[in-house]
Amino acid sequence: MLLDTASLYFRAFYGVPDSITAPDGTPVNAVRGLLDMIARLVTDFEATHLVACWDDDWRPAWRVELIPSYKAHRVERAVPGGVDVEETPAGLIVQIPRIREVLGLLGIAVVGAPEHEADDVIGTLATGATMPVDVVTGDRDLFQLVDDDASVRVIYTARGMSKLEVLTDASVVAKYGVLPEQYADFAVMRGDSSDGLPGVAGVGEKTAASLLQEFVDLDGIRAAAADASAPMSASVRAKFTAAADYLDVAPTVVEVVRDLDLGEFDSRLRPVTGVRREALEELATEWNLGGAVSRVLTALDALA
Repeated sequence: MLLDTASLYFRAFYGVPDSITAPDGTPVNAVRGLLDMIARLVTDFEATHLVACWDDDWRPAWRVELIPSYKAHRVERAVPGGVDVEETPAGLIVQIPRIREVLGLLGIAVVGAPEHEADDVIGTLATGATMPVDVVTGDRDLFQLVDDDASVRVIYTARGMSKLEVLTDASVVAKYGVLPEQYADFAVMRGDSSDGLPGVAGVGEKTAASLLQEFVDLDGIRAAAADASAPMSASVRAKFTAAADYLDVAPTVVEVVRDLDLGEFDSRLRPVTGVRREALEELATEWNLGGAVSRVLTALDALA
């Protein structure tokens, strides 16, 4: 199981009341919510291995160089030569170190990569996995990883933990009319305002899907647009010609990286014992985490 960790702790922060605080007044709703998510996911989907994939760089400079608008609206403070600061509620910022601490005490591997997003870590681990993979995310971009033959699914959280969607090849086709391996090209054409991707002006989901059904991939569509004899309307041809500069670079931005060197780490889930369990039980009281700690410990105990 590969967690798009930031996607989940943002969801926990907004989904659990911020009135839940530690005795010193520090919010702990994201910590508590994330622990409950992990407990449920591990139990319901019978995960034996888990990686909390991390955004070491949520807006990599190499993606921004290709498309300057990439996530630009989410920048709170630019850091020349470093990682831009993402606009994040103060009540969540103070919880992120606590999330890292709790994940460490649980023995959950936290894996990131310099100059890359969690999506790229997930893409690399899903592509190289030797066992079935469930990717947990609220980000549609990761639908490109769905692969029945490789036993890779996406557990999609956008509708909430009570309405999880498990996406396979068939469900991606049912939702969008494209195969998972076509999804990145589909996303390039459609664009995504939440990521600052403009897309091809005048080309929405239905047009993008129909073009992929006819021409297979973005290269095929662009080749048809450049070929006056190809069966493509003049208006669609004009739209792709006008978007040529964007289409030259957008696939590199949208496609997840699949070949990072992530080093060695242990992703197997195990019951938490000894001093780490004692520390977690103390934090449950110190941080007012309610029953979330006991629920995640019980979920891991079941793996013994």
